[in-house]
Amino acid sequence: MLRLALYQPDIPQNTGTMLRMAACLGLAVEIVEPAGFDVTDRHLRRSGLDYLDHVAITRHRSFAAFEAWRSEAGLRLVLATTAGARPYTDFAFRPGDCLMVGRESAGVPDAVHAAADARVVVPIRPGLRSLNVAVAAAMIAGEALRQGAGPPAAAI
Repeated sequence: MLRLALYQPDIPQNTGTMLRMAACLGLAVEIVEPAGFDVTDRHLRRSGLDYLDHVAITRHRSFAAFEAWRSEAGLRLVLATTAGARPYTDFAFRPGDCLMVGRESAGVPDAVHAAADARVVVPIRPGLRSLNVAVAAAMIAGEALRQGAGPPAAAI
C-alpha cells in the first residue's frame, strides 16, 4: 500500500484535505508529530468531513519514532520537496513507498532530507515558490498510483 507521511503539519485544513484524498485513493497516512495544531478528529473533521472513518492514520510522536517504524517495515521514503533532484514524473515509484510532504511553513529539516531514499519535485514556473502542500501531495500520489505503486481506488 502506498503511504502518505505528513511531517509536522501546520494547517488543519490542509491536513484534512490530504486525509480526505488518502481515503478516496486508498492511501494509508502517517502523521509525524509534533503538529502545529492538536491532531484530533475535532480539528480535522471540518475539511476531512466523514472521510476520516475511511483512512488508516498512524501518529508518530517524532521523526525518530517514524524512522524506527519505517526502518522496521522496510519502506522507502520518497520526499516531496522544492529542493528535489528529480521531477516526480521521472521517478519510478514502487508499491510500499512512503511519500512524505513537509510542513507548510518550513518544509523539513536537513536530517529528514538526509534520511530520504529519494527526493522529488513538482516542477513549477520560475520565480514562484511552491504549490499548496495538499495539491502537491495529490499530484505526486496520483502519479505513483498511475505507475502501479498501489491499487487503483476502484479495487479497494
